[in-house]
Amino acid sequence: MKICFSTNNPKKIEEVKAALGDSFEIVSLKDIGCSEELPETGDTLEHNAFQKAKYVKEHFGVDCFADDTGLEVDALEGEPGVYSGRYAGEPRSDQRNIDLLLKNLGDTSLRTARFKTVIALLLGEEEYKFEGVAEGEIMRSRTGDGGFGYDPVFLPKGHSKSFAELSMVEKNQISHRGKAVSELITFLSHR
Repeated sequence: MKICFSTNNPKKIEEVKAALGDSFEIVSLKDIGCSEELPETGDTLEHNAFQKAKYVKEHFGVDCFADDTGLEVDALEGEPGVYSGRYAGEPRSDQRNIDLLLKNLGDTSLRTARFKTVIALLLGEEEYKFEGVAEGEIMRSRTGDGGFGYDPVFLPKGHSKSFAELSMVEKNQISHRGKAVSELITFLSHR
């Protein structure tokens, strides 16, 4: 089955291709000739995921899925949430986002957080939604050089390594995106 993953993030595509294996051919926005930035104007992860998927479906006519992910930090009342990618403003910068997050947390001992991913799938005229959550906490400094986004400061619950220290296989087994993609795979495998 050939399906477009509606993202411009090569690291996300790499993670999802690794999780899906050979059963599916994942094509990128670049592969379908889409070079524009997809709209993300919603105030929820679900809204943004469906907004991106619908844009691709309407403009390029291909079955596709899109995700939106947010980091919710309890001490910051759920921030950065839906604005995780633009937390420190434009242009987007993982480094500046992490710097601002650590600054805003300061010395607080309450560091619990979770990543949430929503995947919107459009097949023909049908719409489907899949979700994944990874609980954990925000570390006081960066560790590891893998992954992307907030991975260097996110310590998943029950583990001693940050997401940035885990291999892609290890991360996919426990991550928010890995869980949502697992639901997507199960659904697509039974069609």
